[in-house]
Amino acid sequence: MIGRDADLAWLNQRLDEVRAGAPFTVIVGGEAGIGKTRLIREFQAGLPDDVRLLAGQCVDLGSVAAPYAPVKTAVRTLISEEGAERVLEAVGPGRVALVALLPELAASDPVTALSATPPVGPQSSSGVATGQLHEAIAVLLETFSRARPIVFVIEDLHWVDAATLALLRFLTRALGSSRVLTVLTYRTEDVTRGHPVRDFLSEAERDRWVERRELGRLTKAQVRKLAKSLIVDEAPSNSALETVFRRSDGVPFFVEELVGIDGCRDEGFVPDTLRELLLARYERLPEPAQELLRLISTGGVRVSHALLSEVYTGAADELDAAARQCVLYGVLTIEGDDYAFRHALVREAVLSDLLPGERARFHARYAAAYEQAAAAGTRRLAAEISYHWLGAHDAARAFPATMQAMREARAAAAYATAAQLGERALSLWDVVPDPVSAAGMGKLELMGRTASHLRNAGEGERSLALVKAALAECPRDDPQYPRLLRDKGLYLANVGKPGSVEVLEQALAALDARGDDGPSELRATTLTALAGRLMIDGRLDDAIEYADRALEVAEAIKSARYSSIATNIAGISRADRGDVEGGLAMLERARGLADGDGAALLRYWVNASDQLYLIGRYPEAVALAEEGLAAARAQGVERSSGVILASNAVDPLFALGEWERAEKLIERALALDPTAPFAVYMQRARIWGMLWRGDTERANELYRSVRPTIAAIMEVEMQTRLGAGRVATELALANDDLPGAWREARGIFHDKQRPLAGYALPYLWAAARVVAAVRARRGSVTESDAAEIDEAVPRFRSLLEQLAYWPTHAVWAPLFEAELAAAVEGAGAGVPGTDIAAWRSAVEAVAAPAAPGFLAPYALLRQGEAELAAADRAAARTSLQAALELAETGGVTAVHDRVARLASTAGIALDGVGGGAGLAVAAGGIAGSVASDADVLAAAELTARERQVLELLAEGLSNRQIGERLFISAKTASVHVSAILRKLGAATRTEAAYRAGALR
Repeated sequence: MIGRDADLAWLNQRLDEVRAGAPFTVIVGGEAGIGKTRLIREFQAGLPDDVRLLAGQCVDLGSVAAPYAPVKTAVRTLISEEGAERVLEAVGPGRVALVALLPELAASDPVTALSATPPVGPQSSSGVATGQLHEAIAVLLETFSRARPIVFVIEDLHWVDAATLALLRFLTRALGSSRVLTVLTYRTEDVTRGHPVRDFLSEAERDRWVERRELGRLTKAQVRKLAKSLIVDEAPSNSALETVFRRSDGVPFFVEELVGIDGCRDEGFVPDTLRELLLARYERLPEPAQELLRLISTGGVRVSHALLSEVYTGAADELDAAARQCVLYGVLTIEGDDYAFRHALVREAVLSDLLPGERARFHARYAAAYEQAAAAGTRRLAAEISYHWLGAHDAARAFPATMQAMREARAAAAYATAAQLGERALSLWDVVPDPVSAAGMGKLELMGRTASHLRNAGEGERSLALVKAALAECPRDDPQYPRLLRDKGLYLANVGKPGSVEVLEQALAALDARGDDGPSELRATTLTALAGRLMIDGRLDDAIEYADRALEVAEAIKSARYSSIATNIAGISRADRGDVEGGLAMLERARGLADGDGAALLRYWVNASDQLYLIGRYPEAVALAEEGLAAARAQGVERSSGVILASNAVDPLFALGEWERAEKLIERALALDPTAPFAVYMQRARIWGMLWRGDTERANELYRSVRPTIAAIMEVEMQTRLGAGRVATELALANDDLPGAWREARGIFHDKQRPLAGYALPYLWAAARVVAAVRARRGSVTESDAAEIDEAVPRFRSLLEQLAYWPTHAVWAPLFEAELAAAVEGAGAGVPGTDIAAWRSAVEAVAAPAAPGFLAPYALLRQGEAELAAADRAAARTSLQAALELAETGGVTAVHDRVARLASTAGIALDGVGGGAGLAVAAGGIAGSVASDADVLAAAELTARERQVLELLAEGLSNRQIGERLFISAKTASVHVSAILRKLGAATRTEAAYRAGALR
């Protein structure tokens, strides 16, 4: 452990933090031989007795490793310590997933293993879902870490399988309430560009609970110290030590190998190449021992004695003798019942020394041994069998093993691995005799299943590409053709690409063309998928038609799932078309029809919670969304359906003023790294929340980063077009970008059909704010835009009237009118938003339970502004005080700051807000500029009114506009501007505006 004291102390420090209750992940990287394993072994050896160690090592099986191999090892350790029954009890609802991962647990829980209803959802069509297994492992670690802190070690991440990597990605974010220290190691030179671990490392580094460290080479002094520590009989010469340092380059393993050759006694015997160095000990062994090493190297870095006995052709005593020599010469180590190479580099060097025929024979022996073990036990070994038969160049035997490995990976929810194995099987298809019999299916079906595995693994684009390739090979009269078309339509929707509706219509036409017009599950799924896409696109009449047809088929085939989903879609569509109560009744009928089916119930929770939010029943919407979210977690689809349900809870929580609770849901959902179509809902909500909480800068940054993704989803979803369009409009208004705000506001006219009322009404309010702002500042947009805005107002009003059937129309319509209504006399005459009576009507409207909470302080603020314009300062103070208090209690920071700023500008004293200086404080929380000492001193010479004028001057306002804002004449404003220029020593208004940074 020379030169690694700081690294060891770092690990122990992280362990102390974990023991105190803060989960952490450390990632140790470094080149081969640098001492990663040695460091981890030393750390493990020093673990206190109250810390539990669960460790696993990734296995080198080429490009497609056995799924979850290191995780299985770690979990089996836990089972051996606690017992199968205790582990199954601890994992709770995830016991089905754990049994799927470790089939040997079925003996301890046969009822669960045989009777469990497979969860279904967007990630899974049948069987255990990936998310369910991930959640089960997380629950297992969290549960047992409460009693004893856990060190969870996964070594050699450069060989990790896709399923384990996805699990680790989940665990680094999901173990929030545990005492688990996750320790990962990887070889840096093997994680090249394009390696999946490279992306994982990049993502992990952005997590504050993850820390990565690469071990460096030893210095010359450290190499000398290490070399001397390895030689006990006599001290090496300085020249020998210099040679060791030069040839080892400071890599500890190479130092050990150089010293181990002959104890540095013969300075002339130093291998010329790295390969010679790695094989130096190997080549000193007799031939039987060398042959054994070559055999073991074919099996991996470590091989159990039982397996080695099966593949070794000599007698047992010959095996023992050869193995003993390998251990004595320091090439092999004994770890429990396994033989392991002292270092993976030695194994790789020995493996490269094999002759081609020898390599193939050894692989064949391992394949046969694994087949025998698989037939005799419950462990899944098909991935190993496939790998070794491929190594033996026996495609005919590798192919069925690959198919079986794909099925096993699918059963364990290792979809990424299942997809890789499916692609391997497809690559062997043309070189295998009678592949249809060996696979149990045709090539097109295999392509379809592999595409499904890719989709479930989150590889949406690749799944779409594969199903397109299958369609290109599929004759129109093939039974697979309609199914592949249906899948293509679903996959297009999954990745947020247009064309889904047209492809699903083609699938129905293909079913009809082949004379298959009777009820079937394929027809039911195609009809429900088409109805759902039409509903999302706002084509409600068509959606109802296809949903009704889907219900007829579902009832004919006695499918509770599709009967529920079809009724659900029809109910939502009828409600959005105008029959709100009838639609809600159909939704409840859909829940009853689901009859406990997980997929159907998730669809119910998603649509019903959203509908309740849109009609203003916020507490019910939150309760229903959280009920569905709990079910999504239990079913293992939190990353897909769960994210949608979380967003359905966030919006009504915002409406109720529960910002922190909503933010926790957002953090949790985005930590799951959902795919783009699901993440869009959360990002849109987060941007809106930042905006109304007064963090416009962060809202801008986030919107810029996700705008391309949102734009893509807007192309295929009306609800996203409306919801995201409204947020973009409000964001542009907050930035005082009126041309940009108008570009976003007119997006409400994107669709030819009537927009969805629940989303369109608040969008219309945002559009009215744009119209009012432009009319108040006529020169802020081009003449053509101004004319277009004037022409659009009647269209806005017409659309508002068309949506009068919606329950929240009574909330949004008065707001719309108040934004545009102008006072007929006084300072606000002709200026939109200055009609006091209109704002009083709006204030009354937003007091209703169906109104989102942020609207009450906003409407009171706007009423106070109108009262100030009418010179009714007493009434304005009352309105602004009420607005301030509601904004503070409701957490509406943006409104609170605007009220404080307005009161300070107008010289109105509010409880909790000061006078002139209060403006600087309130504005400082938003603008955040930094001023020099000189600027501050100069600003201190200004009067309170001059400070107010300077602040408005910095916004680019003219003297007339400053006068309107401060309720003074333009001439008086001009006098103040002249005084400001003189006191600040500024030659121009621009220079004075620059100095206004002192007030921000």
